[in-house]
Amino acid sequence: MKIGFVSPYDWSYHGGVRSHIIHLAAELERMGHTTGIITSATGAEGRVVEPKVTKLGWAAPIPWNGSIARIAVSPLLARQTRAVLERERFDVIHLHEPLAPALPLTTLHILGGLDVVSVGTFHAFALNKIASMPRFSYSMARAFLRRYFNRLDGRIAVSPAAYRFASRYFPGKYEIIPNGVDLHRFSVQAEPLPQFADGKLNILYLSRIEPRKGLKYLLHAIPQIRASYPNTRFIIASDGPQRARYERFVRRQGWPDVVFTGFVRSDELPRYYASCDLFCAPSTGSESQGVVLLEAMASSKPIVASNIEGYCDVIHDGDDGLLVPPRDSAALAGAICRLLGDANLRASMGAKGREHAGEFSWPRITSRIVDYYQMLIEQHAHLASQPNRLLALL
Repeated sequence: MKIGFVSPYDWSYHGGVRSHIIHLAAELERMGHTTGIITSATGAEGRVVEPKVTKLGWAAPIPWNGSIARIAVSPLLARQTRAVLERERFDVIHLHEPLAPALPLTTLHILGGLDVVSVGTFHAFALNKIASMPRFSYSMARAFLRRYFNRLDGRIAVSPAAYRFASRYFPGKYEIIPNGVDLHRFSVQAEPLPQFADGKLNILYLSRIEPRKGLKYLLHAIPQIRASYPNTRFIIASDGPQRARYERFVRRQGWPDVVFTGFVRSDELPRYYASCDLFCAPSTGSESQGVVLLEAMASSKPIVASNIEGYCDVIHDGDDGLLVPPRDSAALAGAICRLLGDANLRASMGAKGREHAGEFSWPRITSRIVDYYQMLIEQHAHLASQPNRLLALL
């Protein structure tokens, strides 16, 4: 098959959807299929030529699900998209966040006149009580978006949480196929970073520094944790709009060994996981699944995470991690201390997490997606033959 992926987000910025597409495309290529990616990009990276990646227009930032998303904008977008689709002649068009502006909606509009199977993957989940852009957009534009939703031959949700969110506004049949993880890349063979290999107990946070990721609750747990385990280091391996604020807070407290690394390159991630004793994900909500959880599990690391939709679909509480109420620094500290005080428990949970991560390996996830593509292609061909059968009967 020849599969075309459509990403609504700026390809110049690393994120979960971009990573998902890259890994899925690579696995499909290994299976003998052909892929191409249609997206937008800005800045210096936007001008870099990448094999099988077509970059259309430029991108503008908009608030999206408690974060900032950069989506394609260009007066020539429709013309450029049509030219790519007519040139490439894909068998399947796989749109990620298919109802997001503007590239996915533009593509779905054009697909109305082309003989191609379309699949949409819904990644987002947003709490009702959070004024999120996906929830607002779906609620306000439901009637307008319904016709685009109906043009999809197939629909995938990356988790039960993502399914519940999307189907609330757009009821229909969805296939739940989760995000994947590269088990080989995130393995026990990764070399720990030497600056963190000094005998201290390392707690790793690896999510964007923005309100919904809950870093402040981990920071507020530090005094309680260090009252029992002073020989700890907190590695904040990420960047985001609130980084400077939290760094000032840590300096005012006079806390040593709270390290803000800034943005971590993708190729360095396995070494950060290898350097920690446990991984902490204190998000407050609006998480559809949590790729960082899969990476930590694949790295054989025990996890302390918020008991929120999306996360509780991945973590088996008490088995491969501990789930605590969101926004509860005391509960977070208690769970972290429980793991810090029991090396055998950390090792056991890490081993079970690694085993559980096998369910999310990219070869397994990709095989499920290919089976879904093939089913939709057969269904599409059957429906296309119905008018001819009717004419033959007449």
